[in-house]
Amino acid sequence: MGSLRSGNALPALGTLAILGVTAAQAQVPEQQLTQPTASFPYDFSTVAGLRELPDGRVMVADGLGQVLMVVDLAAGRADTIGRPGQGPREYRQPDGLFALPGDSTLLVDLGNGRLTVLGPDFSFGATTPISQGSVEPGRGMGTMSIRIPRAVDSGGRFYYQPMGGMGRGGMPDSAAVVRWDRATGAVDTLAQVKLQDFTTSTSGGLNNQAVSISAVPMSPQDAWAVGLDGSIAIARAGDYSVEWVRPDGSVVRGPANDYRPVRVGRDEKQAWVERAARSGLRVEMTVENGRASTSFGRGGRASDDWERQYPEWPDVMPAFQPNGVFVTPGGEMWVERYVAADDPPAFDVFDSAGRMVRRISFSPGRRLAGFGRDAVYLVSADEFDLLRLEKYEM
Repeated sequence: MGSLRSGNALPALGTLAILGVTAAQAQVPEQQLTQPTASFPYDFSTVAGLRELPDGRVMVADGLGQVLMVVDLAAGRADTIGRPGQGPREYRQPDGLFALPGDSTLLVDLGNGRLTVLGPDFSFGATTPISQGSVEPGRGMGTMSIRIPRAVDSGGRFYYQPMGGMGRGGMPDSAAVVRWDRATGAVDTLAQVKLQDFTTSTSGGLNNQAVSISAVPMSPQDAWAVGLDGSIAIARAGDYSVEWVRPDGSVVRGPANDYRPVRVGRDEKQAWVERAARSGLRVEMTVENGRASTSFGRGGRASDDWERQYPEWPDVMPAFQPNGVFVTPGGEMWVERYVAADDPPAFDVFDSAGRMVRRISFSPGRRLAGFGRDAVYLVSADEFDLLRLEKYEM
């Protein structure tokens, strides 16, 4: 994504009719992108990460397919980087891709639980464990912190939302947005965001404890992304407003935005479960005889038993998808709306003052994969849910 990647999915003009808008918002222009300028006829299992390279090619991480490749859409060819495994030049589930200074790339390797730096020539360099700290038996996660970057700014600093801090009382109701400077080791808290609701259950004894955490479907939560300059864009669930936290600590707040909540039916529940299975992050922690281990994964098939797994649902959806917020290389914020199951996804676009400036829609069957300097990359799914990569000039 140019020099930044954060998160998935997308729209068509018909979906925009679900919005209840004020007189000012009614003037917001609508744009529909229908014809890709380039496409790549490779069947991906997933597109978990995407980064546009300086020469116009794109690096793509297919987590389920366990392949990392560089795609040249203009030439219609792709070159594979590394191979599956645990050793040098290997990965087990490639996920997020972020630009680093000096044309290097950060690879989030979920399967091996590590962050790997790739050089400009795609050589594999230094690695850092995703899990930092330690677990204290009988005291939840203790000092352990799970650092999976949501974004990396132009200075190479990581931004993440800590997953540590869970204790016997379960998950907290808010979390910090944290910046980690690997060069200096500095870890700074920059903002607080509301979390989704969770249910937590614990089993086992003191030295063999298993903790199961389940999200409450469609519970309102804040969502955030980061610009190349380190500005943090936050979509607030309470009044559907956008807030920018600048690198100097100043805060710019946009107006509240009206919306008409979509009712939750069985089809909407099924769509949520499938999306959660496709893109949701799985974190498992095991403590045996005082020794902790963590494992990570993303993607897979939705459970056939989801109705029993998620017995309680809201009557209506919140305003926006929690994992559908992005900041483009040009500094705009894209926020994916919750829509009915039979509607294509829809995005609201906000400027640097937090004002909605337009709405973007795509043809049905597309999902957002990432951004380039002047382009957006989508994936289109066939009847077997295999994905094709498409590029749209903006």
